[in-house]
Amino acid sequence: MGRKSSSQDKNEGALDKAKGRAKEAAGAVSGNKDKKAEGRSDQTSGTAKEKKGKLKDLFDK
Repeated sequence: MGRKSSSQDKNEGALDKAKGRAKEAAGAVSGNKDKKAEGRSDQTSGTAKEKKGKLKDLFDK
């Protein structure tokens, strides 16, 4: 399996952040603390993936 491109990392990160925001909002509305925490975790993971993609851009040039 090949290495992911910087664009793929950034896109996956943006998607994870969006899903995380939705989970966090759903958890807040329903009072589900676990779902809210899971959403925050997804957002953090998404941010890390986006930063990884940006670093790849810097080092692949």
